[in-house]
Amino acid sequence: MEHVYRKESKSNWAVEASGLVKTFGENRAVDGVHLNVPTGSIYGVLGPNGAGKTTTINMLATLLRPDAGSARIFGHDVVKESQVVRQLIGVTGQYASVDESLSASENLMIFSRLLGLGRAEARRKTADLLEEFGLSEAAKRPLKNFSGGMRRRLDLAASLIAQPPLIFLDEPTTGLDPRTRSQMWETIRRLVKTGSTILLTTQYLEEADQLADRVAVIDRGRVVAEGTVDELKASVGTSSLHLRIQNPQDIEKASQTVELVLRAKAVVTAGMITAPMTDADGVTDLLISLREAGIHLAEMSVQKPTLDEVFLTITGQGIKDETASPDGAMKLEEARA
Repeated sequence: MEHVYRKESKSNWAVEASGLVKTFGENRAVDGVHLNVPTGSIYGVLGPNGAGKTTTINMLATLLRPDAGSARIFGHDVVKESQVVRQLIGVTGQYASVDESLSASENLMIFSRLLGLGRAEARRKTADLLEEFGLSEAAKRPLKNFSGGMRRRLDLAASLIAQPPLIFLDEPTTGLDPRTRSQMWETIRRLVKTGSTILLTTQYLEEADQLADRVAVIDRGRVVAEGTVDELKASVGTSSLHLRIQNPQDIEKASQTVELVLRAKAVVTAGMITAPMTDADGVTDLLISLREAGIHLAEMSVQKPTLDEVFLTITGQGIKDETASPDGAMKLEEARA
């Protein structure tokens, strides 16, 4: 069976979704989702468990039929032209779709042959992917002896045998250790540099911050915010200025100077002065005023709002369980009353 990816259309949009709806019984899992994913970008879909991320991906990937709304992949309708769409996409789910009775090498060889690669090309591709994902030494081991992280790497490797124009990655780094997660991020960036578009769902705030050109925040089946990471952060408030003074005796005078020059309330916590920064030019005036007053700085930084603050502000939900992932990335958990 030969499987060849068709050349995508000249559309500037890899994904165009309008009013997607999917209902399971009384549960409206996706409730009118709109998405536009630019070609050649990494697009992040951020939200807690149960928000509708995976259901949305499954509709875009032709795995579920929408109850309402429409979606196009490189200009092709996901319902009317599903066969064409399937030749333009690759999908990696949250759980490994490999055969546990076979080795990593055997799995990749089978997938390669099913995708139409010749025997020699399949062997070469298998060896390259095992090397890229750090699985060469375990290539002949039964998958039942693989860790969760190793299975996730193999799952992604299998989806990249024939690199498609659009790749759906549904929480691709769930369960990975910090080193492997970083390696996966580099692989995702490389895929875009070599011509693919990535639609990435994640619960990891740091992952969206590190990778995504644009982010859609989904909550209760709806897109509640969309934009670049910086735009989303700017939407919930201004950046804050943080100052640490060399001489603790100067803190009170420095705080008064900050309030006078920036015309904003300064807060002193653990020897650090913090104030909202609405005007970047005002910081220059502040530094001049502090120097003229003989006040010396030990440290200065500007901090933007975080993505968790964005989520909290936009959805009105708290983060129920701020459990850090192994690398310290915060993971959103659904907060329900």
